[in-house]
Amino acid sequence: MTNITLFSQIISKLDRIKFLNLVKEKETDKHQKGYDSWTHLVSMVFCQFAKSQSVRDISNGLRSATGNLNHLGIEKAPSKSSISYQNKHRCWELFKAYYYSLLESLGQQAGFKQVKFRIKSKIFLLDATVISLCLSLFDWAKYRTAKGAVKMHTLLDYDGNLPAYVNITDGKTADNKGAYDIPLLKGSVIVADRYYNDFSLLNIWDSKGVYFVIRHKENIQYKAIKENELPEKRHPHILKDEIIELRNKSSKEKYPKRLRRVAVWDDINKQVIELITNHTTWSANTIGELYKSRWQIEIFFREIKQLLHIKSFIGTTENAVLIQIWTALITILILKALKAMAKFGWHLSNLVAFIRLNLFVKIDLQLWLDKPFEEMIEHPPQNNLQGVLF
Repeated sequence: MTNITLFSQIISKLDRIKFLNLVKEKETDKHQKGYDSWTHLVSMVFCQFAKSQSVRDISNGLRSATGNLNHLGIEKAPSKSSISYQNKHRCWELFKAYYYSLLESLGQQAGFKQVKFRIKSKIFLLDATVISLCLSLFDWAKYRTAKGAVKMHTLLDYDGNLPAYVNITDGKTADNKGAYDIPLLKGSVIVADRYYNDFSLLNIWDSKGVYFVIRHKENIQYKAIKENELPEKRHPHILKDEIIELRNKSSKEKYPKRLRRVAVWDDINKQVIELITNHTTWSANTIGELYKSRWQIEIFFREIKQLLHIKSFIGTTENAVLIQIWTALITILILKALKAMAKFGWHLSNLVAFIRLNLFVKIDLQLWLDKPFEEMIEHPPQNNLQGVLF
């Protein structure tokens, strides 16, 4: 039986040296006493795991771990005022930088079995989700007349189902406008819905050597140049495979090259899905399956909203909201790494719930991950007592 809590063992998986290097680089501990950046990170990760509803919950929750705080690398539990003050003033860029740093190490463990495509290109899934906020409290988050929101533009790595890039904007920013700054990897493929059917954006991707598979809008004007032959007796859901040229003058100026158009029958939703791509040699079925894989990003958004703490916020400033979102991303990265470490077939929702119930239980993490339902019996040491002669 281990003498360290489950939460302490989870925190020990984080690379503290990398974090301290980022703290030094960004000077986030300058003029700070007591509540340093590491304590701040541990507090916010605890907020995510425990789903704390207020700074009081975070403070009291960590105080309940008295005697075990040194294993977390912190001296004492922070006060409510310290958490609130630092959420307002400590730069959120620190937590963003640490997420990407962890992604290089922990993210390599977090892969899970996928349907592998017979293509060499790296696959990225692009979409955005709205996180609603109360406009009267979050007056900086403009969205609608009586509603506030921020929008999380996410480029998801298909292999690990983790964000390779996240851009958080106000709720009014259009999906395609939030995608102009995404990092582009030559030879990769970006899969996205019709909201990214922006020919200026697609032209930038094409010029950088990036392939795309996009669901096109219904009002697209084009001229068919060549119709590709459909495979006989295979993939009957492929309805059309053709090379097209844009007819609309402004669209053609934005994207002067030819495109490939593939129409696929979606038997589940009983509808035709029409796709455009700049790749000419993949099979039409591969293009259809690539678009079908886009559903993984919808699952990711559902997981992070349902399992973690980003639907309500413990601070009202923009800085506090961004810190909470980035620490949620750090937490989902930790969870997927733990899931990959385990021999037991965890569902992510069950893993989160079980950790939440056992945060301060003293049990070996790896043993618990592998055999969560086996009773851990601690055998008392044997006393070799000399027998009494008389």
